[in-house]
Amino acid sequence: MRPTVHDIAAEAGVSLATVDRVLNGRPGVRRQTVSKVESAVLRLGYVRDVTAANLARRRVYPLVFIVPGGPNSFMQNLTAEIAAAAQRSTAERTSIRIETVPPFDPAAIAKALDAIDPKAVSGVALVATDTADVTEAVDRLIDHGVPVATLVSDLPGSRRTHFCGIDNIAAGRTAAGLIGRFCSGRPGTVLVVAGSMKLTDHAERASGFAAVLEAEFPELAIAGPVETNDDADKVRQSVEKALATNPEIVGIYNLGAGNRGLIEALSKHRDRKLIVVAHEVTQHSRQALADGVFDALINQDCGHEVRSAIRVLKARADGLDLLNAQERIRIDVFLKDNLP
Repeated sequence: MRPTVHDIAAEAGVSLATVDRVLNGRPGVRRQTVSKVESAVLRLGYVRDVTAANLARRRVYPLVFIVPGGPNSFMQNLTAEIAAAAQRSTAERTSIRIETVPPFDPAAIAKALDAIDPKAVSGVALVATDTADVTEAVDRLIDHGVPVATLVSDLPGSRRTHFCGIDNIAAGRTAAGLIGRFCSGRPGTVLVVAGSMKLTDHAERASGFAAVLEAEFPELAIAGPVETNDDADKVRQSVEKALATNPEIVGIYNLGAGNRGLIEALSKHRDRKLIVVAHEVTQHSRQALADGVFDALINQDCGHEVRSAIRVLKARADGLDLLNAQERIRIDVFLKDNLP
């Protein structure tokens, strides 16, 4: 059986109250007594249950989530999941604050990070833009002992604590495999539409997509990525222009958002047999998949990502290791036949 504080007290010949003071680093215990308790802990191999201790003293974890605002449906769903987690704050012993910043604005992200008081938070989660100022702001919080988790899009140049998101290179590779197989040897060009290549998730998806298409489907060329800042109108304009000027396009991969604009552009070219793969199950993309406008959707569970970020930040605040299998975010692939 695992040793308990009662065993430590008996081994050291002190009271339970004294053991509690030593384990929690409280004053009022003589140095010799502290040494006796610590020696008993080592001899018995006692491992403290930090979670239970925090529960007993009703510790609350103040957390800050920094997310982009705007019309992006996936980001709206992500924010809704964070708000739902905030509603569970009593049960999860958290206090969650949401900071909304303009989309694709690294200066606003850095400013929001720098405004956080390290003494007032247990952790920070953010959707990161991969720029030097954001990296430096994250590292400053890390230097102050604040765990920082990246959410959805990683920040590989930083010393962030953990990434809560899918393997985006694998997601891009998956999209290439789907489009290549759906085209069935038909030669042509695949138009790649992105939000911003300053987002690590978008850059990694584009990289994974190109690697598979070039290696396994050499009959298919790539046009793009065309950057649209995930704006539906810009997506529509970019796709309409590409389809009007390039009759060789046989497929489209939208690795970012703005699917509403993609759907509008495709509605004007229903006579062309285009293979279309996009990301995230939202109101518009769900209908497009059900109607046969899209051929497949690659999805990530934003609720899982939010719950993972909370678990990671709480664990790191307590100095505990993570259960990596629990924090692995899977890639879902949906066709119209298995759409949830």
